[in-house]
Amino acid sequence: MFGANLLWGLMSPIAKMVLAGAVVTPLLLTDFRIVGAAALFWLLSLFLPKEHVPTSDLLRLAGAAMLGIVCNQGCFIFGVGLTSPGEASIITTTMPMWVMVLAALFLKEPITVKKIAGIALGASGALLLVLGTASHAVSGSKPALGDTLVFCAQFSYALYLTLYKNFIRRYSLVTLMKWMFLFAAIAVLPFSISTIVATPWHQMSAAEACGIAYVVVGSTFGSYILVMVGQKALRPTLVGMYNYVQPVVASAVGIWLGLDSFTPSKILAVALIFAGVWLVTISKAAPQRAVKA
Repeated sequence: MFGANLLWGLMSPIAKMVLAGAVVTPLLLTDFRIVGAAALFWLLSLFLPKEHVPTSDLLRLAGAAMLGIVCNQGCFIFGVGLTSPGEASIITTTMPMWVMVLAALFLKEPITVKKIAGIALGASGALLLVLGTASHAVSGSKPALGDTLVFCAQFSYALYLTLYKNFIRRYSLVTLMKWMFLFAAIAVLPFSISTIVATPWHQMSAAEACGIAYVVVGSTFGSYILVMVGQKALRPTLVGMYNYVQPVVASAVGIWLGLDSFTPSKILAVALIFAGVWLVTISKAAPQRAVKA
């Protein structure tokens, strides 16, 4: 999960560079991610043993694709376009909290003092990083709608992590991903045809093409492989906590590129985030206590 969120954190500055060229739109970049990852997972599946997936499970995978890919990525992209990046980043810190609540409702995971304290520490650290760079944030045209869409993105991903925690154990990683991304591609492509046709592809630079390649191969194909491994091995609440790694990575990249500065508040923020992840990690889950009993 750390590796996946590291790749996602690196995606932010790279995606901004691609979008700054004004050739690729946010919707088109989302299409690249979904369609490109679907093609890579299906290509990889040709070299692995085939698994039969019955129709009932294919329908469940379609639902997982809507929650974990289409709603999550689509709502976030459009939401950020309508609100300020600072507000969007603040809303993303609520995702681990929703995972904890939903895991308690659907999986009967206990809401412990350590979990609450860990989420509070992690959210405080993330907010320190976000608010430290929010002074120059550009306000959106429809902030209320944008904030609502960003919230829906976080809630849909939290719902996906919770509802499909046990289901994903039935099949291999590649089988799950190839079907989920295929269903996601089928869902988004009909809304993107006009954008694809109208895009001036000849104006795309080599740097932008390399950026798109990283977004597809690294922060989508590679990161979702790591996410599936982590999701199978860890509790949903702990999976959600690693979301706080992303602002740390984004801030570190900004400092390295000279776009940000290293301050004591950033040291405190990083310490709070990792302290929060540690607290949630050592918090016991209900199944572990049941086995001991």
